[in-house]
Amino acid sequence: MTEPTPRVIATDLDGTIVRSDGTISARTVAALARVERAGAMLVMVTGRPPRWMAEIATAVGHRGLAICANGALVYDLHTETVVHARQIAPGVLAEAVERLRGVSPEFRFAVEYPTGFVFERSYDLSGWDAEALGGWPVDAAELVALPSTKLLAFRPDADPDELAARAEKAVGDLVTVTHSSGRGLLEISAHGVTKASALEALCAEHGLGAADVTAFGDMPNDLPMLSWAGTSYGVANAHPLVLAAVTHTTSRNDDDGVAQVLERLFP
Repeated sequence: MTEPTPRVIATDLDGTIVRSDGTISARTVAALARVERAGAMLVMVTGRPPRWMAEIATAVGHRGLAICANGALVYDLHTETVVHARQIAPGVLAEAVERLRGVSPEFRFAVEYPTGFVFERSYDLSGWDAEALGGWPVDAAELVALPSTKLLAFRPDADPDELAARAEKAVGDLVTVTHSSGRGLLEISAHGVTKASALEALCAEHGLGAADVTAFGDMPNDLPMLSWAGTSYGVANAHPLVLAAVTHTTSRNDDDGVAQVLERLFP
């Protein structure tokens, strides 16, 4: 049975179209180009902040839109500018940090903005140079002083699934908790902000709905989007929760699994 041609392709980046070595293959770039040539909408939907998108924009030829920070920001890849933001208010941010410290005093925090980030001095940047990443250390009051696109709560060596479940119980009425790595790093957005909420709003602006969307992902932060989309694919290297939720699977990110599907959908 022939699959209908989707009107929207929404794909995660890291672990989905970005390979384990941090690159996007020429095959995948060519497959993404087919989407826009066919007149469909191409949306990169990622947990990455905008400052990590320049290389992606160049790799894909400045095609499409990106939803960044797990739904908090809409980013135009053609112009490399933020066009919409939904942030965590300072008071909510302060309350979430306080509650999470109650869950685990070992949590260390960082806060993302559209153009940079701040972090506690005890936050582990894992060898990254803070200045090169656009960040700077702050005290506890400064950490929660401004609206933020994403709160990062890091507890080294913790199981991320277990940690997310505990955090959800503590702050789920205030903010949205998810994660996208094998480390004990939680990614926290404003209440109700997910990849799905941002994608749904973007599609609605164009008179499109879930049935028009084919989505690809690999980690728990992709689950809202994959559950909302009319058609969903998990790459073979995906988290077990993703593989259980999607309507289809494809090959691993390192084997250009998304490109394989796009080549079939957009011959």
